[in-house]
Amino acid sequence: MRTHRQRAGWLLAAAVMVAAACAGGSADATPRGKIRIKGSDTMLLLVQRWAEAFMATHPGVAVEVEGGSTTKGLRALIDGVVEIASASRPLRPEEAKQLAERWGTLGYSVLAARDALSVYVHPDNPATDLDLEQLRGIFTGEIRNWRAVGGKTAEITVIARNPASGTRLFFAEHVLGGEPYTRRARVLNTTTRVVEAVRNDANAIGYGGFGHAEGVRRCNVGGVAPSTANVHDGSYPIARYLYLYTAEPPAGLVKKFVAWVLGDEGQRVVTESGYVPLR
Repeated sequence: MRTHRQRAGWLLAAAVMVAAACAGGSADATPRGKIRIKGSDTMLLLVQRWAEAFMATHPGVAVEVEGGSTTKGLRALIDGVVEIASASRPLRPEEAKQLAERWGTLGYSVLAARDALSVYVHPDNPATDLDLEQLRGIFTGEIRNWRAVGGKTAEITVIARNPASGTRLFFAEHVLGGEPYTRRARVLNTTTRVVEAVRNDANAIGYGGFGHAEGVRRCNVGGVAPSTANVHDGSYPIARYLYLYTAEPPAGLVKKFVAWVLGDEGQRVVTESGYVPLR
């Protein structure tokens, strides 16, 4: 629960923002202040572009964006270091518990965009369509050679995300069925590094957001391509929502930013950034 000092700090911050708004006109006309966002590496490119577009039309506002992982972003939110956490998965029970202990709430989630979680292979790899059973076999280590799934005779290089990654957890739950990743997997911290590793290794396979596939090929999954249309009609089997979390009900500048993200301009940025808009 919040201490008296914390409550006083929030009141002081609110007073400063109100004073700044009054000095520059109405709060609606010229919002001023700073929003700090930290979290999902999958969402980093998207959140950066949201921040740039929002600041371009709200010159009195600074939006600071940092990646790292969903877990680190939610930790920063719980600790009061940021106003918003970006996440590629829902809250874990222990995170909701920590939010309740610190803030007296279970957190507030906003469905901000969608993603066709993509499986990456090298452009020269002939194995371009893998079903969920084959993917499970590859990432758990049961399938070790590409010839077993329609590729050439070569040992598979498995690339996975680090344990703090929301994408890693989502993939484990929805593709691996809770089975552990193979110990042979090469673990990398960011989606950018996963893409780079696959691009530089003809026998590699990895996974990540739809918007991070420069120089690699996205596999079909069970005959279905990762695409906006297939996410919206429900046919792509590993589609997911992307979230923004706040510790308390969005208010003031944070509320304005969230509303903008969900509006036409924010969802246009989703499309332009290679993700899937809500509508």
